[in-house]
Amino acid sequence: MLEIRPSCECCDRDLDPASPDVLICSYECTWCRDCAEGRLGGICPNCGGELVRRPVRPARALLADPPSTRRVFDPGCLSRSARLTSSTSSW
Repeated sequence: MLEIRPSCECCDRDLDPASPDVLICSYECTWCRDCAEGRLGGICPNCGGELVRRPVRPARALLADPPSTRRVFDPGCLSRSARLTSSTSSW
């Protein structure tokens, strides 16, 4: 089951669990659309995987399985993203 993290790992912006503007990788690293598309270029700086839209859990299901309250914030995500992008551009 998805953890549904409450914030963007790059800018620490609060993310609504019902928002369609949240992207995740296969490890569930979580990013706002602005960071994912603008700063990170659609690639997770943690694993190098693609970022896709996080599914929205129906409101009735949130009652039984609420979103996580664990915030993950890594201000170093941009420097890792730059290194990852430069290493994959030589392929």
